[in-house]
Amino acid sequence: MDEGYRDRSAFIKGAKDIAKEVKRQAGKKVGRHVDRMADEYTKRSYTRFEEDDDDDYPVQAQDGSYYRSNSRANDDDDAAHSDSTEGHDEDDEIYEGEYQGIPRQDSSAGKADGQAAGAARVQQRDLAQYEGERRKDQEELAQQYETILQECGHGRFQWTLYFVLGLALMADGVEIFVVGFVLPSAEKDMCLSEPNKGMLGLIVYLGMMVGAFVWGGLADRIGRRQTLLISLSINSVFAFFSSFVQGYSSFLFCRLLSGVGIGGSIPIVFSYYSEFLAQEKRGEHLSWLCMFWMIGGIYASAMAWAIIPHYGWSFQMGSAYQFHSWRVFVLVCAFPAVAAIAALNTMPESPRFYLENGKHDEAWMILKQVHDTNMRAKGYPERVFSVTNIKTVKQLDELVDMGDDTTAWHQRWKLKLINLFHQVWSNFLTVFNPEYRRVTYMMMAVWFSMSFSYYGLTVWFPDMIKYLQKQEYNSRTKVFIKQKVEHMTFNFTLENQIHRHGEYFNTKFLNLKMKSMVFEDSLFEECYFEDITSTNTFFKNCTFIATLFYNTDLFKYRLIDSRLINSTFLHNKEGCLLDFSDENNAYMIYFVSFLGTLAVLPGNIVSALLMDKIGRLRMLAGSSVISCVSCFFLSFGNSESAMIALLCLFGGISIASWNALDVLTVELYPSDKRTTAFGFLNALCKLAAVLGISIFQSFVGITKAVPILFASGALAAGSFLALKLPETRGQVLQ
Repeated sequence: MDEGYRDRSAFIKGAKDIAKEVKRQAGKKVGRHVDRMADEYTKRSYTRFEEDDDDDYPVQAQDGSYYRSNSRANDDDDAAHSDSTEGHDEDDEIYEGEYQGIPRQDSSAGKADGQAAGAARVQQRDLAQYEGERRKDQEELAQQYETILQECGHGRFQWTLYFVLGLALMADGVEIFVVGFVLPSAEKDMCLSEPNKGMLGLIVYLGMMVGAFVWGGLADRIGRRQTLLISLSINSVFAFFSSFVQGYSSFLFCRLLSGVGIGGSIPIVFSYYSEFLAQEKRGEHLSWLCMFWMIGGIYASAMAWAIIPHYGWSFQMGSAYQFHSWRVFVLVCAFPAVAAIAALNTMPESPRFYLENGKHDEAWMILKQVHDTNMRAKGYPERVFSVTNIKTVKQLDELVDMGDDTTAWHQRWKLKLINLFHQVWSNFLTVFNPEYRRVTYMMMAVWFSMSFSYYGLTVWFPDMIKYLQKQEYNSRTKVFIKQKVEHMTFNFTLENQIHRHGEYFNTKFLNLKMKSMVFEDSLFEECYFEDITSTNTFFKNCTFIATLFYNTDLFKYRLIDSRLINSTFLHNKEGCLLDFSDENNAYMIYFVSFLGTLAVLPGNIVSALLMDKIGRLRMLAGSSVISCVSCFFLSFGNSESAMIALLCLFGGISIASWNALDVLTVELYPSDKRTTAFGFLNALCKLAAVLGISIFQSFVGITKAVPILFASGALAAGSFLALKLPETRGQVLQ
């Protein structure tokens, strides 16, 4: 029995040895074939020894003799086993350390090039494979994530997040109105020239353009919540500083950085909120979120109405530091951003962002929090979150040089920032990949056309109203010609008058205000000006003889082509003083802005209720067409009331287009590119706004035809292109 057992064991051992040998021989043959194919592909060659008396490398010729050869055939044979390893047949293995010949210098260079090319091909193939796997993971995640959101339900958590993100969107709406409301006061407080006023009006859009691009790209890399907190913090800090700085340059700089901060609000808020909404709720509730932009405009209008025109909100520390009421208004307008920061600290990061970046456990905890919060609010605290495993997207292993332990901290931060910049930029370039290129170009055209017409007209309307007010004011101007005044005292307000070829002898102007006064070709002899406050007052081609100016703001720039003979200026008022004599006009401007913003409410409600019923494209194209038609009614706006009505009509109609465009932008791009694409398109929107405002303002008081044609043409083009975009209603969030 023992003998049989030994025979059986020997048989099994022999079979195993035979199998190992067969496997070894097969592996060697496959290896030789692979080596030959690799050599043929890269055209590598190796040298032979040149010694005449060495017969260790024989090659048989056709006549049967042997000779040395560097032919391609010989190279092919030697690629598998070198001739320099004498004593081995083709089935033997070459061991490490054996002599295998000396390659030529050009051969080694060719080998290096071939290896580099091969490595590049392998890397490209691996990257393509990684992208394919990642895309497949994203598709699976999108379907599973939609199912999870439906299980979590829509309830208290989403409504809480709605109000928190609404504050951030409200801060964006406030930022648009701040500079426009304070400009009439700030231009007097800072003695602004016309170019400076124009730059101050546009600087917020330039800042928001930069901010939208930067923060949108960062939100796809470091997270929606964290990026939004950083951007809102920058906005609130520099908005606070801008209310205290005195100089024009410093105020301009602070408003620029404030705009950069708030620029990230729109792209991040919509992307962030959409990732907590199930498909059947997404279009409607993103449209409801747009209402906070309107609330921001109402808040800014109401605060300006309540604060700016009143003396009681101002204080002064000497003549150097003046804190007027418009600065209080700027400070108050920073409150929504501060409130948004405080509230956002209580909310979690987007779980979709975590899943896209391979952080399964963090995402699961947040989704469980959403589920439990909603279930408790609905009275079902016993319901358990049934999801145990969620698909995560495959991550690319990246080797990043962060230095070693001896690297200084600032150098490590520099390396981190450079790496982050490369990641953001490469992610931005993927928006123009072939699969997204057509959509991106179409969206660029739609965003540009909408912004150009909307922002251009919304600024043109108030300017036209002010122009009509000015025309009506000028129609009441009183003109005095060749008036001769002697030994008289003026101690009452002089307003809206033109004096031509007048003569004033021994006349006193005491403790009065001059508003919109013009003296042309007039003579002032032995006159006395004391405690004069003026606005829009000029002396053109006048002569002053033995005249004294004491404690006035009649600076020499108000004396145009005038001659001063034996005249003196004493204790001139420093700087530019605020003039609140235009309180009625200020109230009108704030009231018009309030009405124009409030008129958006009906359009918001309609778009929210119909967004998921008629689809994004129909909403966008239909609203754009109606807005285009409404532009032609601008030709009938010949009065203040008519212009106000047209402003309300245009705002109420066009808001539906904006809501549809925001929802469409969120749904057209995958989660790892969503805020990047949204930020880029929003930056383009602000660039179009700057162009539209600049062009439309230049035609105020000249013609209405050009703004009408520009606005209607842009809206018509936008509505046509919108119909070429893919409809996203009913689709899961990519």
